[in-house]
Amino acid sequence: MRALDIAATGMSAQQMRVEVISNNLANMSTTGYSPRRADFADLHYQQVVRAGAINASDGTVVPTGVQLGLGVRPAAVSVNMAQGSLSQSGGMLDVAIEGRGWLEVTLPSGTAAYTRDGALQRTGDGLMVTADGFEVAPGITIPEDARQISINGDGEVYAYFVNRVEGELLGQITLVGFANDHGLEAMGSNLFLETAASGGPVQGNPGENGLGTLRQGYLEESSVDAVREITELIEAQRGYELNAKVISAADQMLGATTQVR
Repeated sequence: MRALDIAATGMSAQQMRVEVISNNLANMSTTGYSPRRADFADLHYQQVVRAGAINASDGTVVPTGVQLGLGVRPAAVSVNMAQGSLSQSGGMLDVAIEGRGWLEVTLPSGTAAYTRDGALQRTGDGLMVTADGFEVAPGITIPEDARQISINGDGEVYAYFVNRVEGELLGQITLVGFANDHGLEAMGSNLFLETAASGGPVQGNPGENGLGTLRQGYLEESSVDAVREITELIEAQRGYELNAKVISAADQMLGATTQVR
């Protein structure tokens, strides 16, 4: 009886959907987090009678045929790259990206990674880094005696000192764009890696070539919609229950068959 196997694939699919939703809800407060969505596709079909086949009895063409589906399978877990709302943090080194683009950071291995989490810090040597200590490109160092830091929309970083009116330009934060942001590989800690699906990184200054601008003192909030996630959670739960009922019904049918005398 195929119903058992088909319903089992349905339960597995709904379980995966619940796992994706639970991850979204767990990251409601994660800076710059983009919600995921589980996508599914139907499995192979058993062609009992192919559409367009010739009916042997009278020679007519079968218009639709008989195609029996064998269940469902996970197709992808896609990322919704919608812009999250900006919240004022007041942090001197906090920057939010308004529009497209990613901050480039350098991992300890030397590999480049990308993030939209602009909660930046500085090390004891004055180097601008992420909260995990990864250097932010292009490697800007803040002098120890700087009393204030200003970051404009174009990413230019200025330091202000005591008894000096004019600010000193320390460097310019650059952004990176991809042809397909959805193809980036999430590695955790709000970091993404380049893949063949994402295309190569295209570096540029904020506000140029379609890249967004920076806003100092703000952070991008998670774009998770809690109401939508709860609604989808209820749908996934009901779908799981319906597939479980199919298994129960198939079990009863098999039980009735074994009791036939």
